[in-house]
Amino acid sequence: MVAWVLVQTEVGAVGRVAEAIRKVKGVKSAEEVAGPYDVVVRAEASDLDLLGRLVVREIQGIEGVTRTLTCPIIHL
Repeated sequence: MVAWVLVQTEVGAVGRVAEAIRKVKGVKSAEEVAGPYDVVVRAEASDLDLLGRLVVREIQGIEGVTRTLTCPIIHL
């Protein structure tokens, strides 16, 4: 299962948060962006439960992360 995770951070924390997210197992990329979100993450897990754990325990647990929006990729 692959998902895009949109991350909002505290002001001034974007670079530090993106670097920390890149180190999380299951994260394939984490890029700083302009707009309503600060970091866009591509994450992979073997199932939805593991993806949820990756986002809630690992990404949301990083100091400076204020909000996430997870967008699982679907194939129609």
